[in-house]
Amino acid sequence: MSSSKEADLTTAVLMYAMRCLAEGDQQALRAMNFGPKELDALTEMNLGDLYRADALRVHCLHIGLNREVFWPMLEHLRHQRASEELQRSLLVADAPLEMMQQLFGVSSREYTRWRRLLTLAPSVGRPPELSEADTHALWYAWQAQLQQQDGGSLTATDFLSLHHETGIGLRSLWALVQRWDSYGVGSPGEQAARNGR
Repeated sequence: MSSSKEADLTTAVLMYAMRCLAEGDQQALRAMNFGPKELDALTEMNLGDLYRADALRVHCLHIGLNREVFWPMLEHLRHQRASEELQRSLLVADAPLEMMQQLFGVSSREYTRWRRLLTLAPSVGRPPELSEADTHALWYAWQAQLQQQDGGSLTATDFLSLHHETGIGLRSLWALVQRWDSYGVGSPGEQAARNGR
């Protein structure tokens, strides 16, 4: 038996009301205009009644849009979607676990799940050392990003931009930028001298 859109709406709201009743959420039930009689009727309903409601072509609901809630909710969903797309792009560019943890709070389990979902090869071992030319290219691109940030921390978008600009994988890029950050600002030549190269 196929259900109508009215039946789907009624069933969804009745199930929500029954859950509110089971959890003692009186405020939500009052907001939906459920009074004592309706609550008594809800307690008598069972799964069979909800199944039978699928045959209905009408609903008993008064639906209204709360714009004060709708637009912030939509903005939150857009922000979440953009964040997930950015995380996927970073992972495809070989972002290491430490980077994803620091920028997004991603757990190791979530990181592994995302990499499997995106069918990415497991990242094992240390990232490869960069050539001198790549190191210099990254240095100057990183300094330009820092100047744009006015001394603030780089964002996930900034790291992705560095990757696209230099063509360096994020594992290597992240490791080197973290090393530079921990040593303090200095040119690649100074870093090499400090490391005894």
